[in-house]
Amino acid sequence: MKNFISNLFNPLLAGPALKVALVVGSILFIINHGVSFYHYQMTSQRWLSAFLSYLVPYMVSIHGRSASNQKG
Repeated sequence: MKNFISNLFNPLLAGPALKVALVVGSILFIINHGVSFYHYQMTSQRWLSAFLSYLVPYMVSIHGRSASNQKG
């Protein structure tokens, strides 16, 4: 777990993970919140969920890359 947390801020892993999070997170945001965003109906709960739509793909990408680096 300690290694995973340090990898969250590793510049070699963070760059590609940010790209993944931007693409996947944007798709998830549009699917889950697009209509509410368009109609100005975003609540604080929806913004938190939207934040997680970007955070989760970032963390999954970091985990996958760090796990593959450990095996190699």
